[in-house]
Order: sequence, then C-alpha cells, then structure tokens
Amino acid sequence: MKDTLRPGLRHSLTFVITDRQTVPEFYPESPMFRAMPRVFATGYMVGLFEWCCTELLAQHLEPGEGSLGTHVDFSHLAATPPGMTVTVECECTAVDGKTVSFFVRGHDGVDVIGEGRHQRAVVHYDRFNARVAEKALKARAA
Repeated sequence: MKDTLRPGLRHSLTFVITDRQTVPEFYPESPMFRAMPRVFATGYMVGLFEWCCTELLAQHLEPGEGSLGTHVDFSHLAATPPGMTVTVECECTAVDGKTVSFFVRGHDGVDVIGEGRHQRAVVHYDRFNARVAEKALKARAA
C-alpha cells in the first residue's frame, strides 16, 4: 500500500438502478424475495457501497495488491425504484496497518438511501488465492 492513502480522502460513483438490482432478482431462488417489491435490494446496496471504497483504494495500492471487505455496518433508509441514479460517496476515515475504514453514504436524487461504516483489508491477491485454494483442497478431502 502506498503512503498516499490517508484519512480524509474521498471518492464518489454513480450507478443507474435496473431491474437486475431489485429485491426479486436477489436470490431469485427464494420465493420470499420473488414476492417482494421491485426496489433496490439491500444486498446490492452493500455491494455498490463496497465498489465505491474499492475504487478509492485502487488508486493507492501497489501492483498485486487488492482489498477484501471485512466489515459492513450500513442502514438502508429509503427505497429506490429501477431507473433512478444512485450517487455513492465514501471517505477514508482511518488507516490502521492493512485495515482501511470508510464512511459511506448513498443518495438517489430524492433521499439518502443508506449510510454507514465499512472496513476493508489490503491483501496480496496471489497469496490470498493460494490460501483459498488450499482450503478448497482440504474441504474436498474431508
């Protein structure tokens, strides 16, 4: 990780919500989700919030490094129907070794749709992927 990563850095992104990001499409295998309203799903909101944080981080990582989400604490405050554009803003609030903390907020042009805190761990993807492959082998052997 480069020394350019520090608290106070900000980033934003915008995304147009489609039918694909609505609750009925989130685990379409679930009859309960299929019956829910066609609004932006909380699970997809979490992913969109993480996306914003990864884009901020990417500017400050060394080759071979990436990040993984380790903690989310978001409130989903307002429903967003397909067709609306969500703007997500994140701010780096702390850097503690390889752990980076953020405050994140999303707005759909009418309401704040969600906000909260997120942490990511900076990792070397090659090493991480090797550990996951080892785990998969152990699981197959069990």
